[in-house]
Amino acid sequence: MCSRYLVPILGLLLLCASAWGQDSKLNVLYKDPNQPVNIRIKMLMDQMTLEEKIGQMAQIDRRAATPQIMRDYSIGSLLSGGGSVPREQATAREWMDMVDGFQNGSLSSRLGIPMIYGIDAVHGHNNVYKATIFPHNVGLGATTDKDLVKRIGAATALEARATGIPYVFAPCVAVCRDPRWGRCYESYSEDPKIVQDMTEIISGLQGDIPPNSPKGVPYIGGNTKVAACAKHYVGDGGTTKGINMNNTMTNWHGLLSIHMPPYYNSIIKGVSTIMISYSSLNGVKMHANRQLVTKFLKGTLKFRGFVISDWQGIDKITYPQHANYTYSVLTGINAGIDMIMVPLNHTEFIDTLTSLVNNNFIPMSRIDDAVRRILRVKYRMGLFENPMADHSLVDQLGSQAHRDLAREAVRKSLVLLKNGENAQRPVLPLPRKASKILVAGSHANNLGLQCGGWTITWQGQGGNNYTVGTTIFNGISTAVHPSTEISYSESPNEDFVKSNNFSYAVIVVGEPPYAESAGDNSNLTIPQQGLDTIKNVCGNVKCVVVLVSGRPLVIQPYLNSIDALVAAWLPGTEGNGVADVLFGDYGFTGKLSRTWFKTVDQLPMNVGDSHYDPLFPFGYGLTTKPITRS
Repeated sequence: MCSRYLVPILGLLLLCASAWGQDSKLNVLYKDPNQPVNIRIKMLMDQMTLEEKIGQMAQIDRRAATPQIMRDYSIGSLLSGGGSVPREQATAREWMDMVDGFQNGSLSSRLGIPMIYGIDAVHGHNNVYKATIFPHNVGLGATTDKDLVKRIGAATALEARATGIPYVFAPCVAVCRDPRWGRCYESYSEDPKIVQDMTEIISGLQGDIPPNSPKGVPYIGGNTKVAACAKHYVGDGGTTKGINMNNTMTNWHGLLSIHMPPYYNSIIKGVSTIMISYSSLNGVKMHANRQLVTKFLKGTLKFRGFVISDWQGIDKITYPQHANYTYSVLTGINAGIDMIMVPLNHTEFIDTLTSLVNNNFIPMSRIDDAVRRILRVKYRMGLFENPMADHSLVDQLGSQAHRDLAREAVRKSLVLLKNGENAQRPVLPLPRKASKILVAGSHANNLGLQCGGWTITWQGQGGNNYTVGTTIFNGISTAVHPSTEISYSESPNEDFVKSNNFSYAVIVVGEPPYAESAGDNSNLTIPQQGLDTIKNVCGNVKCVVVLVSGRPLVIQPYLNSIDALVAAWLPGTEGNGVADVLFGDYGFTGKLSRTWFKTVDQLPMNVGDSHYDPLFPFGYGLTTKPITRS
């Protein structure tokens, strides 16, 4: 009797084995690099559960993550917020080991979908000790040099990859229309055309998109490139009175002609992701704006990468923040946001979104659109084939070639606003050989202050011990003739200046570091310590004032006492670039990409306005020629 059933049972087992084999073969197709990306995405999504799909839509901070959480929740992305690091002064290898540890957790999940690690790299790889810190965007805008920013993008990509990180939240393509805004230094210009030109940094970060590539499809050109993120969509630079996260009031023409143009260029260049702005547009929170996110960005502009929220961005849809989280998740996801920067409570987000889908408040098609976009970026960047850090790139962090590039960027970003009383008697370039000179001011010998916000920590900080670089004073000390005696005083009094018979003085003053809302400023004055230094020095000796700031500041009342005035913006770690131009190795070439106002009562005031009456107009900048030395 047993033998009678043996053959059918064996046949059934063979059939099941054959079916299992076919299913097994199907499972691995999504890992096959020879398959078209769209086929790989479909094969993978067909096998994903709702929980796995929603996990891909979550981005959490490294502080809230473990490899087990990455595995068990199929988390799509990790990030380091400002100052979120493996340890203080962590090495590139320690960063790589940390990222790889989390990645191993993701790869050990049921489907082994790699996570994508993101970080703010807004002026170089700025969270990382010993990284090259480039000038902030306000300075790069003054260079009007597209090739330069492209090379900076390529260098930033290499330094990010040197720590195992393949995704950066840059560039900021805001068009800052009011310098009272605390993020104005993250904007290249008040002029959308300059910001459009500067989107060339995306080609540096991601690589040049091949000819005839389909419009809107992300492109990342290999393991030395990173996925970029154009931000913050849209209108973040136009808020009322420059208040961060506030409301931008504009008509459709104003939106399309001022704030939207940089996104056209970003999408054409194959940008991988776009981050939504905290701000509102005509009273509607951008994180809730389905018309502009889904219909215009994804529909009209045909953007095919993924849309990401800002840090707790959906929480801020309500006031108070997080007051009705279910509403926030429902509104943000239905607006068209694909990945949510949770970042510290992934379970609440996952549970809330799962419930909304299961109860038919959010259609499965919306979840599938989000996951498809996230997977498209991961496939396009080769993350399935190369999920781990490439240790051969470790020496790229803070390399001399990148520091030389940053020094070049500093030179080109400097804007000469005044050079003596007339062109016949210029003060700059300064003589290298002098009996005795004074270098003074709060920012002269302070690496942290010259780098500004978003440097090592979120807000930045003063001091010379947080990272590696060259202060402006160091640069001057190297540039002058060995016989020139240099006296340094952060805050010299008038008697000290009078009694020393200095040949000339270089004063370096400016703003303290800040980021985001902490930088909102309605009066835009130089701190009193800096004003006292200008008064004590410039009244008693020929003086050059170098202003280190993220935006134009009130300078008109002091201009007559200043012999030469240089806008150095926030130059970063290579302060020797300032000395290169002060002493004539290179000429001044920078041009204002922002209008320099007379008084804050004029603000907002941008080129083309009917009430335009600036101290220094948009595009202004005196030039000097390099000195030929025998």
